[in-house]
Amino acid sequence: LMQEMTVILAIAAAVIVAVLLFTSKSYLEVLVFLIVFVVSAILNMGTNFLFDSVSFITNAIAVVLQLALAIDYAIIFCHRYMEERDNGLDAREADIAALSKAIVEISSSSLTTISGLVALMLMQFRIGFDMGIVLSKGIVCSMLSVFLLMPGLLMLFNRGIEKTRHKNLVPSIAGWGRLIMKLRFVLPAVFAVCVIGGIYCSNQCDYVFSTNSTNSGNRPETRIAMDKINETFGYTNTIAVLVPRGDYDSEGAVLRRVEALDNVTTATGLANIEVEDGRYLTDKLTPRQFAELAGVDIELARLLYQAYGLSVEEYGAIFQDTDDYSVPLLDVFQFLLEQKDKGVIRLSGEQASQVEELQDTLDDGLQQLQGEQWTRMVFTADLPEEGAETYALLDQIRAIAAEYYGDDVVLVGNSTNARDLAASFTGDNLKISVLTVLFVVVILLFTFKSAGLPILLVLTIQGSIWINFSFPYLMDSDLFFLSYLIVSSIQMGANIDYAIVITNRYTDLKKQMPLHEAVVEALNQAFPTVVTSGTILA
Repeated sequence: LMQEMTVILAIAAAVIVAVLLFTSKSYLEVLVFLIVFVVSAILNMGTNFLFDSVSFITNAIAVVLQLALAIDYAIIFCHRYMEERDNGLDAREADIAALSKAIVEISSSSLTTISGLVALMLMQFRIGFDMGIVLSKGIVCSMLSVFLLMPGLLMLFNRGIEKTRHKNLVPSIAGWGRLIMKLRFVLPAVFAVCVIGGIYCSNQCDYVFSTNSTNSGNRPETRIAMDKINETFGYTNTIAVLVPRGDYDSEGAVLRRVEALDNVTTATGLANIEVEDGRYLTDKLTPRQFAELAGVDIELARLLYQAYGLSVEEYGAIFQDTDDYSVPLLDVFQFLLEQKDKGVIRLSGEQASQVEELQDTLDDGLQQLQGEQWTRMVFTADLPEEGAETYALLDQIRAIAAEYYGDDVVLVGNSTNARDLAASFTGDNLKISVLTVLFVVVILLFTFKSAGLPILLVLTIQGSIWINFSFPYLMDSDLFFLSYLIVSSIQMGANIDYAIVITNRYTDLKKQMPLHEAVVEALNQAFPTVVTSGTILA
């Protein structure tokens, strides 16, 4: 993963430099951008030390996402600075004027982005909190770098920036703005139809909760190989069941009943591990049967059984006929090994070798199937990790185990993970969507001091989210649930920056010119900022 992220970072750096060279007015301002990006990324990664731990997923993607989410701030400020310089202000005054104008846009943009990430932190699935808090910190680091470091860098490199000025390569879109104004009664209706279609299609999207279930086009080689194996030989879906240890009869009953279910191909547990033909690890044996199996002297076996009975306070084994006393093979053999290790019992060469052979079988089973408090039974099912049939089998297994153990039953495996995540997804999705919208509306309300503008901007971005998530359905592809939660929160938090930039320009310009002209000019002025940030993010 880290090797791949290194390549991705290199590609991202190349893309950022290429886009900035195209949209900048001076070659040297690109160096200012890069210094600010690197400093903010190092600050964020370094301050992760404040946390006890950070997920490897968060660690891998944080730098790339931080650059993508927070690149707007430096672009907004620098473009404002270059405009002020073009208007005739000297470097220092242009710096001050640009910062005073940009600080409103940058602050509201950063707060909306952070609000989307804070909503992500409220997921039940803890990766949301992990990613949300690290990326929120990254936004703060980026904002502080732009506010505190970038003004000084622009002053420091002022002469070089002026000397390396070049022709503006970003075209004017005044003609596009005038066309938009002519279509201003048609486009909202078209957008409304697209949004309605987006709401329907995005709700039909098929979400998956295990990365092994996705049908994306860029599957790794291991996944392609596994899919071919599954198509040819069937699935090997492992489901483990944890129950309190010690009740071997109940374990055996659960193993037999679950093994008989449709689609269950194997069942493994202590109660069905065979030590010799027809004899299992948890079968109850008398001293004579144990002596024959373990290859020890009968008298030694009787003494062993008496000592075992004394240790577990079953005194009938001492005062009655020991030959009638039966103990599970697993328990008495473990007791034998304990006494051997303590030096209480000494075995001859042949006896020792037979006991060691039996011990290997026992250790192999115990390490995988028995802990201090719990016993594990492992089943393999010829079913995919997700789906109604898989979930129905989980319910059957749980119901069978619950007949013997009540509520003390835990199911473990990729299928149970997927089912639990599916159960929490609907709530997480609704929570993130509602909270993000509320946070953004409140922030915009204070930014623009208008009730109508925040609603208009949020509807625009939320509509684009619905349209965006229609594509998996239209392309007959599924979507990993975590991708949806992250992208929806980022799209609302980050892409509303563009709406804020355009709206902020419009509210300033409408004081100086007619509304129609203000709209056209606002689009034209904001276009370099939006196209630079949007291209890099894409």
